[in-house]
Amino acid sequence: MHDLVISMLQQRGVSLSDMAVLVLEMQQKYVPLNYDIALEHVKKVLEKREVQNAILTGIAIDQAAEADLIDEPLLSILKNDDALYGIDEILALSITNIYGTIGLTNFGYLDKAKPGILAELNSKTSGKVNTFLDDIVAAIIAAACSRIAHSYESNA
Repeated sequence: MHDLVISMLQQRGVSLSDMAVLVLEMQQKYVPLNYDIALEHVKKVLEKREVQNAILTGIAIDQAAEADLIDEPLLSILKNDDALYGIDEILALSITNIYGTIGLTNFGYLDKAKPGILAELNSKTSGKVNTFLDDIVAAIIAAACSRIAHSYESNA
């Protein structure tokens, strides 16, 4: 299932490298870090079954919305990524909750700032529905940041 979710992310335009770059940017001012370490933490997050299940679920819902396989009014809510629809964030928080409150605060920042790949996923120019995916990717990045913080603390 690990390889499947990585493939699904790539098919939706998200690479491990995209995520590792943001992890590096967010954490390098707090801990000694390089790209390879950031990438390793992203990979470790993706090994968790709970994370894989969230990815499968979120991408399936986004794809169903793209194919108009969801009834109104939910279809329009998903296609427009309605600001008052919070289920996408709730699913993503299932990922950050694995790694504690540091993951939650990092997710909040990423959800608002939308740096890097998150801006691309949030843009409506691709024609894809990424209502769930942008939050899931933010959660993976936030969780990797949290893993780094926890591992650094335990080594300090």
